[in-house]
Amino acid sequence: VQLQASGGGLVQAGGSLRLSCASSRRAFSSYGMGWFRQAPGKEREFVATISGSGSVVYYADSVKGRFTISRDNTKNTVYLQMNNLRPEDTAVYYCAICRTVFTGRNPSQYDYWGQGTQVTVSS
Repeated sequence: VQLQASGGGLVQAGGSLRLSCASSRRAFSSYGMGWFRQAPGKEREFVATISGSGSVVYYADSVKGRFTISRDNTKNTVYLQMNNLRPEDTAVYYCAICRTVFTGRNPSQYDYWGQGTQVTVSS
């Protein structure tokens, strides 16, 4: 199973980016998806998760109201729209496939991980 994340880059504080993650997994809609991030010197942390159908989503408190997770099951792709970015959002962002159709906030609930895409927010 492959996950290809894209869309990262350098943006000024207050700006926006849209991350995409394309999956090669069959029956894509049967699996929840998640986004995590890892800043230098810090542990990987949960950002957002979405159920297989897309009807259930959860966000970390730090991004709630600014980030939106969505998915297009016809394209086997999950997205993360990031608005009003802050310098503290700077990290490598990873997408991952959950073991079940449900959402997950813990990395241990995920089977496969993408290679990560760098997001840098300047002040």
